[in-house]
Amino acid sequence: MKLITFSREGVTRIGAIVNEEVVDLHLSYRTMLEQEGKIRAQEIADAFVPADMTGFLQGGKESMELAKTAIDYALTNKQVGDHKLVHAVSDVKVGAPVPKPGKIFAVGHNYREHILEMGRELPSYPVVFAKFANTVIGPQDDIPFYPISEQLDYEAEFAFVIGKRAKDVSEEDALDYVAGYAVSNDVTYRDFQRRTLQWLQGKTVDGSLPMGPWMVTSDELTNPSGLEMVLTVNGEERQRTNTANQVFSVQYLVSFLSSIATLEPGDIVITGTPGGVGVAREPQTWLKDGDVVSISVEKVGTLTNTVKSVK
Repeated sequence: MKLITFSREGVTRIGAIVNEEVVDLHLSYRTMLEQEGKIRAQEIADAFVPADMTGFLQGGKESMELAKTAIDYALTNKQVGDHKLVHAVSDVKVGAPVPKPGKIFAVGHNYREHILEMGRELPSYPVVFAKFANTVIGPQDDIPFYPISEQLDYEAEFAFVIGKRAKDVSEEDALDYVAGYAVSNDVTYRDFQRRTLQWLQGKTVDGSLPMGPWMVTSDELTNPSGLEMVLTVNGEERQRTNTANQVFSVQYLVSFLSSIATLEPGDIVITGTPGGVGVAREPQTWLKDGDVVSISVEKVGTLTNTVKSVK
């Protein structure tokens, strides 16, 4: 499934994209139950296919399977009474798949070519920092460029979303704890990042983590290695790599991070950027107002956002 969070007429819900249409998962499941004569259809739908992504992911594989049932029902019953179960993508606003994650772990120096261009050695352990929910925006949002700096940089990153509580997970079992995968851009204010030893202040500016265009569930993308990733700015290629080039794999990261902190459904991990960032180019190249940044990850999709100056 390609899962999204979407808004329509002021209401935010979760959905699945099927053939350029959006299936309202919660409403479809509730309507199906009502048509089956279930007396507590609303309560059952709220529990098993809730309208928010974090709540849905907490339901684990059971909720995933029920969502598939809801999709099948909706595609043959697109409107039932007053319930519109399926919308054209153009009729909704698509947000980040997980708009309010509890935790966002970011991994630095995880591609060999980026480590070399930054003049560093391969790390023995993952370089981990944090971003927060205030940074998350979706595929139809602009990247806000605040007048606090002129050094706005891009970082193409492959992201994964935790699907069930994880603590001290082995690498062998790690992928069982991943709900799905998305494309992300770790937008960075470079001078803020570099003015202290801690990177946090350059990484946590509002709107600095575009994510999307959806979350591909892990039952459809079973192997996160070997995926081509390309970033362009205004059509010009700036970054290209393959997730096989990661120093620390998704499996390793799940195991490593779960040894430090309990991972919860909806937590996000962005797995590092390859070579070609603006700060390492000669001359250095920064994003500017109006630039269009597109990131494509094989078997996942393409995330495109426009930079917009905030006055």
